[in-house]
Amino acid sequence: MIEATLSSKNQIVIPAAARKALGVKAGDKLVVTVRGNSLIILRKPASYSAAIAGLAQGVYPAAHLAQERKSWERNS
Repeated sequence: MIEATLSSKNQIVIPAAARKALGVKAGDKLVVTVRGNSLIILRKPASYSAAIAGLAQGVYPAAHLAQERKSWERNS
């Protein structure tokens, strides 16, 4: 496990192994997310829409979307 220390200026240095794993270098933008009491650091994607494209693919049965669309038509 890689550790980082919070400085008196509330800054952290991302250790070399973590930078290498993320493929980041000085000046790159990172996304920091808090989940409960954990911190998640990711490289900022060039395009958020491209990064999440297909994320839910295969989650719903094939006929689900058609069924949902039919239900919208009946309720409008």
